Amino acid sequence: MRKYKIRPTKKQKDIIKEAWEQMQLDYSEFLSYVQVTEEWMSRKTGIDGLEFFMIDGDYVGVGNADRTMKLISMED
Repeated sequence: MRKYKIRPTKKQKDIIKEAWEQMQLDYSEFLSYVQVTEEWMSRKTGIDGLEFFMIDGDYVGVGNADRTMKLISMED
């Protein structure tokens, strides 16, 4: 069994729990902003269902939900 050098106290765990909850709220808000941007992008381009796509947790390009257009990579 591995022994760890750091053993968080109850107070530290409470802080970590609070931070985790805040991160979840921040992430939810971020996703809302992304959705607004995707909707804007679709309206401005006239291409329905445009969305940013992710690979391994990173946004890498844009495509549409119906998969009727070729994916556009971030480099393009």
